[in-house]
Amino acid sequence: MSAMPETYGAALERAMAHAGDWLASVPTRSVRPDSTADQVAKSILPRLPDEATDPAEVVDELAALAEPGLMAIQSGRFFGWVMGGTLPAAMAADWLVSAWDQNTGLRFATPAAAAIEESAAAWLLDLLHLPASADVGFTTGATTANFVGLAAGRQYLMDEAGWDLEALGLTGAPRITTFAGRERHAAVDLALRYLGLGACVPVDADEEGRILPDALAEAMDQQPGLSLVCLQAGNLHSGAFDPMEEAIAVAHDRGAWVHVDGAFGLWAAVSPTLRARLAGVEEADSWATDAHKTLNVPYDCGLAIVARPEALRRAFSVHTSYLIATDAGPGDPFEKVPEMSRRARGIPVWAALRQLGRNGVISMVDRLAANARALAEGLAAIPGVEVLNDVVFTQVSVSFGSDDRTHRVTQRLMAEGAVWMSGSSWRGREILRISVSNWTTDAGDVAASIAAVRGAVEAEPEFV
Repeated sequence: MSAMPETYGAALERAMAHAGDWLASVPTRSVRPDSTADQVAKSILPRLPDEATDPAEVVDELAALAEPGLMAIQSGRFFGWVMGGTLPAAMAADWLVSAWDQNTGLRFATPAAAAIEESAAAWLLDLLHLPASADVGFTTGATTANFVGLAAGRQYLMDEAGWDLEALGLTGAPRITTFAGRERHAAVDLALRYLGLGACVPVDADEEGRILPDALAEAMDQQPGLSLVCLQAGNLHSGAFDPMEEAIAVAHDRGAWVHVDGAFGLWAAVSPTLRARLAGVEEADSWATDAHKTLNVPYDCGLAIVARPEALRRAFSVHTSYLIATDAGPGDPFEKVPEMSRRARGIPVWAALRQLGRNGVISMVDRLAANARALAEGLAAIPGVEVLNDVVFTQVSVSFGSDDRTHRVTQRLMAEGAVWMSGSSWRGREILRISVSNWTTDAGDVAASIAAVRGAVEAEPEFV
């Protein structure tokens, strides 16, 4: 009989206990870490010991080392960057993914993982009102999902131009020009760099960061030829959505591939009350979003969605003698992402969707947006606080007067740790940026966060 349960049991029990202690502490603990990376590093053995250590002891040591340096990202009072928490079913499913240890590349080799991910993909396409025939790849995050969508676009455009990209590469290839709004996320620029496509042509945007369709048309007419257009569902600072219907029409009229960076904002499409802000988004050619943001599954999980599976699979498939590949139907998982080896990160997505159900996903998205509005209203009532954006989804951008005061208030908030909101710059001003992404955030968290900001504002006068 296998000794595996005995071999793993004690370590897993200790991990379960430490995980329970951590999760129990999150609602009341300081959100910020108590130690810096350098301080944590000083607690770690500088030299790997020669002898082995009992697995359970290793887990205990790891938990003790890490705890002071952990950010309470799952806290209902964490509003930094755009990071969600973790739904219970998704967390438990992620533990099973590690236990099963399936290398999810081939349908033949890991049929359960492939089938469950395909089910999650179908549910996602239905929820997001995207074409049911689209391919879905489970990536590390939205940066890689943007890379995948744009790679499929590059492949499609080169095929249309009669250029054999696989055989000839980019040297001497027809030029592809990329157009994106001036307020695009840096992940788009990074993906273009990975793809060797160079810098994009920046297109003017309005005061909320939405691309101007007339400006896009003018820019594309000035540089005709093969083109990619990157649109944005959820501006980093305002949460605003590009005018999808008009911008996609402009791009498609000029033969462009349209990609939508919807890292957190694409999830607005699931909500009947918010969907109109994304009207026409389903007409794009590819989309990128994160499950570890708005859907609240564990890190890491992004979603690359491509309406033309043939272009996606031409970009990423590989054929060798030792791979038992699927030639038709859903395709193999490795044909949809830039990884031949990966964990089954789509399984926690399936578990999250199964836990919530359609109505639960809609309710969660609506609740996140409502919490953002409540935070904006509460903060706007504090003297000296200015909400700078039209709060249309989950982002709130705030100023406290001068750049200096805004910086000081932000630093105080992060140092005190009752709430975590990160700083940024927008429209030439220093701001406090609030991203509401956690499924656990409730009215009490909102009230406590407003109180924390009020205290920081009162402690940092305009002039010192």
